Amino acid sequence: MDTEFSFFESLNETDAQQMLDSANIRTFPKNTIVFSEGDEGSSLYLVISGRVKVFLSDDEGKQVDINFHGPGEYFGELALLGCDQRTASVITMESTKLAAISKQVFQDFLKTHPEQAYVIIQGLCKQLSALTDNVKSLALMDIYGRVARLLIRSSEVTTNDERIINERLTHQQIADQIGSSREMVSRIMKDLKAGGYVDTVDKKIVIKGALPKNW
Repeated sequence: MDTEFSFFESLNETDAQQMLDSANIRTFPKNTIVFSEGDEGSSLYLVISGRVKVFLSDDEGKQVDINFHGPGEYFGELALLGCDQRTASVITMESTKLAAISKQVFQDFLKTHPEQAYVIIQGLCKQLSALTDNVKSLALMDIYGRVARLLIRSSEVTTNDERIINERLTHQQIADQIGSSREMVSRIMKDLKAGGYVDTVDKKIVIKGALPKNW
């Protein structure tokens, strides 16, 4: 398989292929729920192609995006560590092919490859660090600060001190990631554009220079 998975970084090619051969591979259309918060969890998912979003939502439909995963990445690993229920929901952002590794297959594999457990632990540590950072942002930053932080973290440096967000990022998506309303995000982005701080080129956000500290 052409995709290289971070989940297999500690394994040789033969062992990695062995686990893949035991996986259930499925293709999900765009905007398909892979699993919902509260569902029974029994598999880890590897992203072969496409992209998924991990999110939380309430009964009123309000949503906060937690993470995104693309080819080579994985999600749902808590199911392999004894978490019986899913702690978040996952939806496809485009047509996505996934390989599902069941808890039983993984547990059998661990008997001869105990070092694989460290891969999951390291991944969870990274996620915990990112979540802690996000909680800090929500607690200590105002909405403008969260928008500016997201724009910088989502962008890449180009030339002349400019930065570009290579994936299309809508105002609603920004709002979902920072826990705000689309209307508030649109007001902030309108002012940033009027001030010459950001622009839109081919539906991609371009940051023209240092963003102001305050709105």
